[in-house]
Parts: sequence; C-alpha cells; structure tokens
Amino acid sequence: MDEYLQATDIIDWQHPEILAKARQLAFGQSSVDAIAKACFEWVRDEIYHSVDSQMNPLTCRASDVLRYKTGYCYAKSHLLAALLRANQIPAGFCYQRLSIDDKGAPYSLHGFNAVYLPQFGWYRVDARGNREGVNAQFHPPQEQLAFGIQFPEEVDFPAILSSPLAVVVEALQSQSAWDEMLAHLPDVSLELATESGLMGNGD
Repeated sequence: MDEYLQATDIIDWQHPEILAKARQLAFGQSSVDAIAKACFEWVRDEIYHSVDSQMNPLTCRASDVLRYKTGYCYAKSHLLAALLRANQIPAGFCYQRLSIDDKGAPYSLHGFNAVYLPQFGWYRVDARGNREGVNAQFHPPQEQLAFGIQFPEEVDFPAILSSPLAVVVEALQSQSAWDEMLAHLPDVSLELATESGLMGNGD
C-alpha cells in the first residue's frame, strides 16, 4: 500500500500549501471516511474544470492545481490524491475511455481516483466537477461517478494505479492552454490498455 501514499514530482503532497490545505480539510473530522469526503468535495466543487470554466493555466502538478484553482479531470485527480495522501489516506488513479462528444468516435481518457477506506476497501470517486448531467457523489460503498459507459469502444478500466498514466502527464505538460489540450486529449486504444496497466486490479 506504500506506493499509494508516495510523494512524487506530480503528486507533490509534501508541498507546504498542500499540507496546509489537507490539515484544514481534515480539521474536526472524526473518521477516515469523513476526511476523504471533505477532500473529495472540496476538489470537486472549488477547483474549476478547465473546459467548463475555460480557464488557464493548464495545470498538472498537484500544487499548481491548488495554486491556480483550475485543471482538467486528470489534474484534479492529481490534487485529490495529494490531499488524501497528505492525510495518510491511500489514493490511486483510475481511468475510463469515453466518447469526447457522446456520439461515438473520437475517444479520450477520463481520469478520476480511488481512495482506500478501512471500512469498505477501495472506493472510486470522481472530482471532475458537477454540472448539468454530471452528479458525482461520495456515498460509500455505493459508487456514483461522473460518467457511465454508453458505446462499445468505451471502457471503464478496472486498474487502480499508484501513479498517473504517462500519456496523461505528457499531454498536460506538452500543451500550454486549456483549448490546446482540448484538441490533444490523451487516449489509450483497447489494444494498448493491457500494456498500459489499465486492465490490472491495482493490488
């Protein structure tokens, strides 16, 4: 489980601003579940989704997401993982392959998190931000993600990864604005999913 608590260049939970926010969110909470819910709801509601808000800069590193209060789903998942890990709660990364326009091809990855809750085990949560048609919630053990699977080429990958996918980090770091990223969203074909570790169980 140690790998789900590690600090990295992207999940830089030891950054002073992340530690301070993590402590603030945990203050007064009486259980791991309550702390995890507080972190999830804060990232979901207080960090603007880059496309919904059309905000720059394009963020990737958790501390940058916190500083600029904006990010794509992937970046928001980086911040949520950092806040959870700063509170010594194991957190991982999950992905779906979804239609970009809800009409079929083209497809892209969608990123969210799994958090380890002592009472329930791994529990997946999606902090991308609610809007019309999107209503992600924290009600363990019932899962309530932002999106469901609609088309044969869409996939809800079972893996819980300890680090963000390299293709996601590369995409975020190679673009400079939210609209550039929208034109270059990362994807993993079904053929490459196993090679990318997306079909594993995360154990």
